[in-house]
Amino acid sequence: MSNRIQAIRGMHDILPEQTARWGWVEGVLRQILAGYGYEEIRPPLVEKTELFSRSIGEVTDIVEKEMYTFEDRNGDSLTLRPEGTAGCLRACIEHGLLHNQVRRLWYAGPMFRHERPQKGRYRQFYQLGVEAYGLPGPDIDAELILLTRRLWRTLGIDKQLRLELNTLGTTEERLVYREALVAYLDGHRERLDEDSLRRLQTNPLRILDSKNPDMREVIASAPALSDYLGEESARHFQALTEILDRAGVDYEVNPRLVRGLDYYGRTVFEWITDELGAQGTVCAGGRYDGLIEQLGEKASHAIGFALGMERLLALLEGRELPLPLPHAYLILAGTDAQQHGLLLAERLRDQLPDLRLVAHCGGGGFKAQFRRADKSGAQAALILGDDEVRAGTVGVKPLRGDGEQVTLPEGDLLSGFLAELIQQTP
Repeated sequence: MSNRIQAIRGMHDILPEQTARWGWVEGVLRQILAGYGYEEIRPPLVEKTELFSRSIGEVTDIVEKEMYTFEDRNGDSLTLRPEGTAGCLRACIEHGLLHNQVRRLWYAGPMFRHERPQKGRYRQFYQLGVEAYGLPGPDIDAELILLTRRLWRTLGIDKQLRLELNTLGTTEERLVYREALVAYLDGHRERLDEDSLRRLQTNPLRILDSKNPDMREVIASAPALSDYLGEESARHFQALTEILDRAGVDYEVNPRLVRGLDYYGRTVFEWITDELGAQGTVCAGGRYDGLIEQLGEKASHAIGFALGMERLLALLEGRELPLPLPHAYLILAGTDAQQHGLLLAERLRDQLPDLRLVAHCGGGGFKAQFRRADKSGAQAALILGDDEVRAGTVGVKPLRGDGEQVTLPEGDLLSGFLAELIQQTP
């Protein structure tokens, strides 16, 4: 039996072959968010448990079954963050970022939920979250949806995703609807599964989001929340759909779409794919105007979304991405070459800050080093032996294409060649 310590189930390693793809995607996300004026914020991974029980809701699956909660040495109950909105909002309130201000913020990093691991669902998973504060909408609602559409288009996955929309109305409107829904479901109690029976008196709207096919018929005949909306909520949702129509955004209004967290109201949306099996929701969010007051601040407006990075990367599997491979690989053969080569590599990096240059370490013959150079993905090999050191030259051999090997002086000609290589290589 092996005594090797392995990763915790559901908490996966992201290996070097994968991190390059992650880094490229994260760079695209950063660029687009900056283009819309969103600023980065970095809340901590651990928060007081009360933050999540108050914001997410005591009777949600997350709080009841999925949070990683522990008692620290001071006797405080702490929790690894299961989602990012509550911590972001707590940070804004604590540091006075919302006083008569509009804020557009984003954050990214690991979240933690103790649930059954499966493809696309992990116990440690990564999300990018985007939040906007102080704007009543529906223009900001539309902006977030347009922003996400631009993400999909830039990544080339817009054909793989579809948008579903709904409105949950105000808290008061949902309370009235809740009574009608509970009365209806109670009349069909014998057809409810175990999860739905548990939620009937605690969180009945979540029953509408059941994935159990045996529940499909009873859910389809349930009262519609849209029939209980007030004039202002209906007008807000209509204005949102009009903007999306004019922008050419395809969407489906799904009256059964609810979110799993208690703080949502009015606009909710999900971007869904059919290519990842049961874990089809890649990005989801909506309005949570009531949460700010719930956490002790003056009532204001808020909307946001979270994007699952693992699921996003899964949609890009098998696709060639413009990853930052080395421009050149420096082959060093001989004692003088090994010592001189590291110093030459430093001079070249000083002269060309954008140069991605791998200098060979660990010895070995020319043949073995060329294999490593080719495997690195570099465009060219720089060849330095003891003879080249004495002559003040470097051999240059293209590794991609049909170019011939040449010899260049260590000075301006070599720098000029590498500068041209940098311009030609993504």
